[in-house]
Amino acid sequence: MDTAKPLHQAFIDAAARHPDRPAVVEPGKGAISYADLDRLSDRLRDRLVALGVQPGDRVGLYLRKSIDSVASIYGALKAGAAYVPVDPGAPPARDAYILGDCAVRVVIVEQRFVDGLQAAWNEAVARPHLIVLPEAGGGQGLGEALDEADRVAAAPFAATAVPSPEALAYILYTSGSTGKPKGVMLSHENAVSFVDWCTSIFEPVAEDRFSSHAPFHFDLSILDLHVSLKHGAAVVLIPEEPGKDPQYLARLMADEKISIWYSAPSILSLIAQFGNLAEQDTSRLRIVLFAGEVFPVKHLRRLCELLPGPRYFNLYGPTETNVCTYHEVEPPVPAERTVPYPIGKVCENLRGRVVDEDGGEVAKGSPGELCITGPNVMQGYWHLPERTAQGFFVDPDGTRWYRTGDIVEEAGDGVFTYRGRRDRMVKRRGYRVELGEIEAGLYQHPSVKEVAVVALPDEEAGVRIAAFLSCKEGKPPGLIAMKRYCSEKLPLYMIPDAIKWLEEGLPKTSTDKTDYQRLKELA
Repeated sequence: MDTAKPLHQAFIDAAARHPDRPAVVEPGKGAISYADLDRLSDRLRDRLVALGVQPGDRVGLYLRKSIDSVASIYGALKAGAAYVPVDPGAPPARDAYILGDCAVRVVIVEQRFVDGLQAAWNEAVARPHLIVLPEAGGGQGLGEALDEADRVAAAPFAATAVPSPEALAYILYTSGSTGKPKGVMLSHENAVSFVDWCTSIFEPVAEDRFSSHAPFHFDLSILDLHVSLKHGAAVVLIPEEPGKDPQYLARLMADEKISIWYSAPSILSLIAQFGNLAEQDTSRLRIVLFAGEVFPVKHLRRLCELLPGPRYFNLYGPTETNVCTYHEVEPPVPAERTVPYPIGKVCENLRGRVVDEDGGEVAKGSPGELCITGPNVMQGYWHLPERTAQGFFVDPDGTRWYRTGDIVEEAGDGVFTYRGRRDRMVKRRGYRVELGEIEAGLYQHPSVKEVAVVALPDEEAGVRIAAFLSCKEGKPPGLIAMKRYCSEKLPLYMIPDAIKWLEEGLPKTSTDKTDYQRLKELA
């Protein structure tokens, strides 16, 4: 692995090798070749440098997923800046906070978002320069914005930056325990190490066509974009709204001849249940990757039955490490299997250990917190030194280990099994209760489509547990029937106090994960 090269260099090299191949496909808006994407990102690089962007600065992206946003990512990297994508579907105040928090020098933004952004900006925050696109889509919006700027004053040529491995490549903001999002700082070395590991395991080729389901502010997008564009492959962008329609996704998988698919298990579960996959030609699909949450076994089994040809990989890791463990699932999923598959072994470019609450090693087979060290691991949280310090512990030899907050057990063969979050474990009547274990039990009910369990403090009982469910079809079972079912699947102390069926389904975050915070509010 040559992690001395910056993240954008692999794309530049691929563009030189494959200038005429399609780089990014935007359904309904067309495609752009490697040569044209390289030129468009060069033009943005020149404009950013003309606006005063220097190596180490941050450039904000306030765009819908599009060819324009991909070109903006590489233009920012070529200028030596770190890119900071925000969720265009989030409240403007949240996006304004993120862009102000990391003091972006320039924001590349669609016209439709400008008024909301400016209204939300705190007067105390220095206003960055805005490059305003009339609309994102197909690369035309960015091209028009650059043409307009050139009519005023042409941007001189600027050499592509060659930042050090330690320089920031991007900052991804995740929800914070304080109620304000926190910025995870990832360097060029962090990203290149991950991309190179993906290359060694999945062996992409120029003929591959990658899905891009995750939004660009979600860490799954790093694999989608940077692995595909390193190898001269095409990446097919999936817009947010159609991206929740399982029949659309199944058709897209076939029509776009996707060969490498990557998404959260919740999306693949929907495709398996409602996508009519049997009617689609998915013969080009060779790898299915999933990450971000536990994949319910019954939905994974159904997916493997419908798509028996691809290799399946369970990828695990928080934003702070990207992927740090992986496990290949070999179809078919046995009928007798009811527990989720393990998260697997530590990636070859990293090291892992399992520790107790005091940081001491635990015996194999005993639960403990998974900690990771190596070149994938983030530098820290933007301007949060105390939070960064809490996220790591340091060995006597100076090695920094990131505390994932996830409880695992290590088998004798080095394979880890996920047991739950450190912050999703509660004590009830003196017993330790993992909320994930209750979810796993409820998922086995034949009527259950989705389930999420939350715990809230209770003055009398100490903790109150509420389960939220959605039904596959028809009328959901009644409360008495569900209580009886729980008594058959769970110890008495794990049976939820409240069970509620949500007709509209469980609420989701912008990255298609279950919105546990919203469920706590509902509870």
